[in-house]
Amino acid sequence: MINHIKSNHSQTFLSGVDSVGHYLGPLSLRVILAWEFFEAGREKLNGENWFAELGDKFPLPFSLLSPGVNWTLATWFELICSIALLVGVGTRFAAATLWVLTVVAIYAVHWPSDWSSLAELWQGYAITNEGFGNYKLPLLYLVMLLPLALGGAGRLSVDHLVRAFHGSAQKGSADAKTWGAVLLTLGATTALLLPWAGGALAVAGLGLLVTFRRRGSVSYHRSIA
Repeated sequence: MINHIKSNHSQTFLSGVDSVGHYLGPLSLRVILAWEFFEAGREKLNGENWFAELGDKFPLPFSLLSPGVNWTLATWFELICSIALLVGVGTRFAAATLWVLTVVAIYAVHWPSDWSSLAELWQGYAITNEGFGNYKLPLLYLVMLLPLALGGAGRLSVDHLVRAFHGSAQKGSADAKTWGAVLLTLGATTALLLPWAGGALAVAGLGLLVTFRRRGSVSYHRSIA
């Protein structure tokens, strides 16, 4: 009996911690990422454009743009999206935008120019460049941006206030269409750095989308039969 009461108290406490986590968890990610990206954007705004030194290292479609255009885009995306993250408005879009920007930055600046094995690639997981790249910090940013892009800003945000005002609830489960769209998007961006891994994710996502569409088509034909 006592153990049962303790178990109930423990579950109630953990449930309360979960509720606090919905407020503080996403907020902590938003604050630190907002600071880091705002600092990067502010340095570009007040600094000199060094993108021309990268030559043709930018991936498509950014390689089609001039260094000045890419510099301006990177600067204002970092400044605007960092403020959006801090306030929690349009959080998913801001996080997704910074995700793409960070992947491009890794590809153009931080990724090793030549590697022949995963062990050699792993040497680039560092802050300082010793000839193997230095993608550790931007990779951490990607990991931190992902829960914001997929889960939103949390309850201490403008996004949450807007949803509450309109009475929209965050409920429901992910179906094949949702999983497919997410995996396809992640795969398309990851493929810039790891073509085999990104390609596998993209193929899996495309397969789920095709499966969802076929099931929807079958259900529709059955309903009108």
